[in-house]
Amino acid sequence: MTKRPTPAAAKLLVDCLIEQGCERIFTVPGESFLQVLDALGQQDMIDLVTCRQEGGVAMMACADGAMTQRPGVAFVTRGPGATNASIGVHVAMQDSQPMILFVGDVDSEMRDREGFQEVDFAAFFGPIAKWAARIDSADRIPEYVARAYATAISGRPGPVVLALPEDMLGRDTDARPRARVERPAQAPCPDAMQAMMAMIADAASPVAVVGGAGWNSKAREYFQLFAERLGIPVATAFRRQDAISPSSRVYAGNLGYGPNPKLVARVKEADLVLAVGARLGEATTDGYTVPPLVAEDRNLIHVHPDAGELNSVYPADLAICSDMAEFAESAALWDDSDPIDFDAGAQAHAEWEEWATAHPTDHPLDMGQCVQFMRDTLPADAIICNGAGNFAGWWHRYWRYDGYPTQLAPTCGAMGYGVPAAVAAALRYPQRTVVAVAGDGDFLMNGQELATAVQHDANMLVLVIDNAAYGTIRMHQEREFPGEERISGTRLLNPDFAALASAYGAWSATVGTTDEFKDALVEAQGLAGLRLIHCKIDIEQLAASGATVSGLRGS
Repeated sequence: MTKRPTPAAAKLLVDCLIEQGCERIFTVPGESFLQVLDALGQQDMIDLVTCRQEGGVAMMACADGAMTQRPGVAFVTRGPGATNASIGVHVAMQDSQPMILFVGDVDSEMRDREGFQEVDFAAFFGPIAKWAARIDSADRIPEYVARAYATAISGRPGPVVLALPEDMLGRDTDARPRARVERPAQAPCPDAMQAMMAMIADAASPVAVVGGAGWNSKAREYFQLFAERLGIPVATAFRRQDAISPSSRVYAGNLGYGPNPKLVARVKEADLVLAVGARLGEATTDGYTVPPLVAEDRNLIHVHPDAGELNSVYPADLAICSDMAEFAESAALWDDSDPIDFDAGAQAHAEWEEWATAHPTDHPLDMGQCVQFMRDTLPADAIICNGAGNFAGWWHRYWRYDGYPTQLAPTCGAMGYGVPAAVAAALRYPQRTVVAVAGDGDFLMNGQELATAVQHDANMLVLVIDNAAYGTIRMHQEREFPGEERISGTRLLNPDFAALASAYGAWSATVGTTDEFKDALVEAQGLAGLRLIHCKIDIEQLAASGATVSGLRGS
């Protein structure tokens, strides 16, 4: 049989990705982009990670983009593949993370006939992506790829979706890749910075809320210097807890679900809120109440890299459109002849220290004590990955997210994120400790990616917190309709998660007490590869806030 050469268009696409610095692609293979798979097989610059479901593919790409600030790249097939992957696109959009999803599409001659697995991808993904398009010309592949990178990383980062007609990928072309695209670094206006410093100087009880679009290690370092110099309390936006070091003397804790009530009161009562990078979305602000959406006795300074976000929901008294790192550096190096000094930062940090210290409970497997033992056992720069559910609250409250990045968690509250994010993190940082934390319902959304972890030698630990329920919904159920007879749709009959992990080739253990957890964690820490600890807790232990079933029922 004569060996067919790799089509020029497919090779060009791969060459364009290499030129843009793509190092890893996540995929479930499909016949709609066989040409690209062949081109990827002929090169050694890009690592191809074969996954088990397109939802896991997209979550891994989203997490990879969050860690690198370059687009995480995913390839899936049309129809079911793309719709499975849509959850990761939605996460990347709401989390402001750069990502590019390539979708193998129907042949151009089959278009608009509702052909096999045909979807209008521009229409389908348009509302949940920064840009969704179709590459019809092989000669324009370099243009589309470069624009996809530019769109994904500029302003408020986010996802791009490009459909690839099957026949287009097989065409000839003499086009060449475009040069690597970099994120524009816009510095803040000096006049705006002067106005900001004047507003801070006039404030009596300012507070900062940080973390979000375009945040990186440089922004973290410089903003921390700025905040510590002034003594301003710094709260992190929902699931952005690594935006400032927890050891900082002005770190005040995190906003979102289950925050410190003293921090909530501090933000509500602040006469100046400095929001940097944060969109001030619904989760961070508890339904636009922390801080209040409009308040006559409060000023808001909103700093964001995308002008479209400024004044879109919260009216800003001073809006600054700037790159996060550029703003933070300018603020840290600002020469102020009249030093500003607040003592509130130290007070807020002390309140957080108290809030973030777990006290023993009567539960056999005390999750607060388990997290504190993890803090004593695992490296400080361990990367904690979680999906959605009350289980995450114990880590949000008691874990110290030291180093950057150390938190991979969906701000949009998507279940099933933790395991695939941990796979991406373990491949990106093979020398660091990576932990996936998942509830029982959350884990089974993408638990099949344990197979991906084993196949690609990912070194990671998985903790499955099993209370045999969709615990978050059960908590709301008990609040709204308390009583055993009112429980509906939230009970779960689960597999033996340790046995399941063993079937994948992982080391595993099942624990039901705090001491058993400690022993299992120490043993797991001494091993390599995939490890899973199945933590069986009682449904009575509902949340890190101390909520219990009996308490919600008033019994």
